[in-house]
Amino acid sequence: MSTSITSPTSAIPPTDEIGDRAEAALARCGVDHLTEAGAAGRLYARTPITGGALLALAHATERDVDHAITAAHETFQTTWRDTPAPERGALVRRLGDLLREHKYDLADLVSIEAGKIRSEAAGEVQEMIDICDFALGLSRQLYGRTIASERPGHRLMETWHPLGVVSVVTAFNFPVAVWSWNTAVALVCGDTVVWKPSEMTPLTALACDALLSRAAAETGAPANVHQVLLGGPDVGERLVDDPRVALVSATGSVRMGRTVGPRVAARLGRCLLELGGNNAAVVAPSADLDLAVRGTVFAAAGTAGQRCTSLRRLIVHEDVAETITDRIVAAYEQLRVGDPLNEDTLVGPLVGERAYTAMREALAQATADGGAVLVGGNRCLEQEAPDAYYVEPAVVRMPVQSAIVREETFAPILYVLTYRTFDEAIELHNGVSQGLSSAVFTRDQREAERFLAMSDCGIVNVNIGTSGAEIGGAFGGEKDTGGGRESGSDAWKAYMRRATNTVNYSDELPLAQGVRFL
Repeated sequence: MSTSITSPTSAIPPTDEIGDRAEAALARCGVDHLTEAGAAGRLYARTPITGGALLALAHATERDVDHAITAAHETFQTTWRDTPAPERGALVRRLGDLLREHKYDLADLVSIEAGKIRSEAAGEVQEMIDICDFALGLSRQLYGRTIASERPGHRLMETWHPLGVVSVVTAFNFPVAVWSWNTAVALVCGDTVVWKPSEMTPLTALACDALLSRAAAETGAPANVHQVLLGGPDVGERLVDDPRVALVSATGSVRMGRTVGPRVAARLGRCLLELGGNNAAVVAPSADLDLAVRGTVFAAAGTAGQRCTSLRRLIVHEDVAETITDRIVAAYEQLRVGDPLNEDTLVGPLVGERAYTAMREALAQATADGGAVLVGGNRCLEQEAPDAYYVEPAVVRMPVQSAIVREETFAPILYVLTYRTFDEAIELHNGVSQGLSSAVFTRDQREAERFLAMSDCGIVNVNIGTSGAEIGGAFGGEKDTGGGRESGSDAWKAYMRRATNTVNYSDELPLAQGVRFL
């Protein structure tokens, strides 16, 4: 029998009050009018805080999509790709300044549309600021290389050139950060951007587009260097299929990636996919349990388990399993679930009913497979917000890594499994189809190094949790996670095309490999 989480932090504010707060934040960001359409072309901005509708917005038509791609393509060809990279960096620098100025306006919108608590929403906007700083420096560091030539009097080198129109398709759970990872880097690389945000988070997109439009006007950048299209999957499909879109960067489910990837490949376009994660942490007998508990609770319960890097499996050595499980359960019992706009809240709502249904079905299957729910799993705040879906994060002790444990459920469920040998832990860890983020808690250097070498994920951590990547490193995963890389390091290369150049500065024309012809 599971125990319950502590009572909610406060009353849930009414939808009208939240809507007024959203409109005020939009106005401060420069969104001075919202275009509505008839019922056939209407998209509703909603909030998971109450489940209510905030505003009705215009859904992009097929003509709108074509116009946006055409404008972006023409701007790329006639202006932006020939603009010196440091000048392109000036646009991103100004965007970063405006993001600093409007950090808490955007954080309000992130909380209102995605349900994130205040500190996480502000942290997501800080991530945008950080990537603008990174991209500004990058605008003077788009380095090629010089390569030794086998022919005398010849220079062999690589150069990098702007790619074209980049389509950015983002998910609800990071409504602004992932856009900024792509957009800041793409812009300094000389690309133009067409953004299709999640239909669940249109207001954050309008605010970001307004700030970027202001930055463009103030720095003399072309107005069509960036555009936003609101809509559902049909809008994304048109971006995926249009041959003028050089790169499709899409974040979402594995199912979405399996559809997008082949369609882009069929027209020989480029794809950057950031898909699902079923992340695990291994806790060794030598682990600092204070670190392990803190890292586990945030990674598993933060953002109500709705991060692609959320911790879903905890693989614990038998000798410490009971101790750490008891401590995690005790920590969960102190989590404050409620209104994410309240500073004291630690866990906000799920994004909607479908997420709640998936969580309940996963818990039912886990218990059918022999699991025991130790804490949480219940819906709460139903009387205060009957159309919203607040849940208690759950911890489930599992005897084996069953089929349900191998699936990603986008909700706060932490499965606890045990191991005896480190080889067994690695096998359990790698025994899922996803490969995004991973962690090990250990004081044994040999175990740490083995985990760094043997984890099959794109992100591999030691003595920290699976969530909270910094922008300086490349972000992405392996296997069903898609294999793409965004944000820092050399992820910028995905947004450019490489050319290998040979320059002959001699009076002779020797052929490579010693070939003789005339």
